[in-house]
Amino acid sequence: MAQPTVGILHPGSMGAAVAACAATNAAAVMWCAEGRSPASAARAAQFGLTAAATLPELLDRSDIVISLCPPAAAEDLARDVAGHGFDGVYVEANAISPERALRIAALFEPDTTVVDGGVVGSPPVGAKTPTLYLSGPADATARIEALFADTAVQTSVLGAEVGKASALKLSYASFQKTSRVLVALAVGMAREHGVDQELLEVASRRTDSYLSEPEYIAKTAARAWRWGPELEEAADALAAAGLPPEMLRAAAATLARWNDAKGVGELTLTDALDRLAQP
Repeated sequence: MAQPTVGILHPGSMGAAVAACAATNAAAVMWCAEGRSPASAARAAQFGLTAAATLPELLDRSDIVISLCPPAAAEDLARDVAGHGFDGVYVEANAISPERALRIAALFEPDTTVVDGGVVGSPPVGAKTPTLYLSGPADATARIEALFADTAVQTSVLGAEVGKASALKLSYASFQKTSRVLVALAVGMAREHGVDQELLEVASRRTDSYLSEPEYIAKTAARAWRWGPELEEAADALAAAGLPPEMLRAAAATLARWNDAKGVGELTLTDALDRLAQP
């Protein structure tokens, strides 16, 4: 099979680096210069991408289009692409909900094949190797796997159902991103009281990720009746320090869904998750 021409929308820090990897197995990788910033142009030049003057030109010349843009713009961008009658493979690789991924796929029916994608990891530069998770029609996901074969972008196919890749991306992001914000709040509160170095020393004794310990969810549910009020106290302390308390108040509200688990006995992980989903 001839090497495809690939269009990247748009060459941000992730998009440009992913596009450069795709160039290994593509005839050309194009980007749309129309309306883009000098910074985008500089990244495109750095990674050797070929400029198309307009979006229609890029779409006319591309067999595969990969959308990697800010999540808020994903649907409008897809609508623009669909409106131009693109009939190749459209890889929706943005950090969006499964529901939005399905809406985007519906925009392209029946002529365009949509592959749901989600990148987990940092841009593929400096020996970093993110994984592009894929879900969608088998022949189309196979083409994307071939596009990134032997590059720094690893691929993993989750099945034929559009939305699975987006679900995995957001499931991981919900922990990874929120945990970073929680670190900022914890250190900020400790600094306000002059114990930030002590906090970091306590934290250094444990380096495992809580995400790798799902069995602890049941223990969390069983303790929610007292953890929730504790987080409310912590939220008050954040507010007193001039720091935003809303995240901890939201966590306390989440724990409140497990209040009736007190004294239940040995909860299983399934029990705990069922209670969380159906308060």
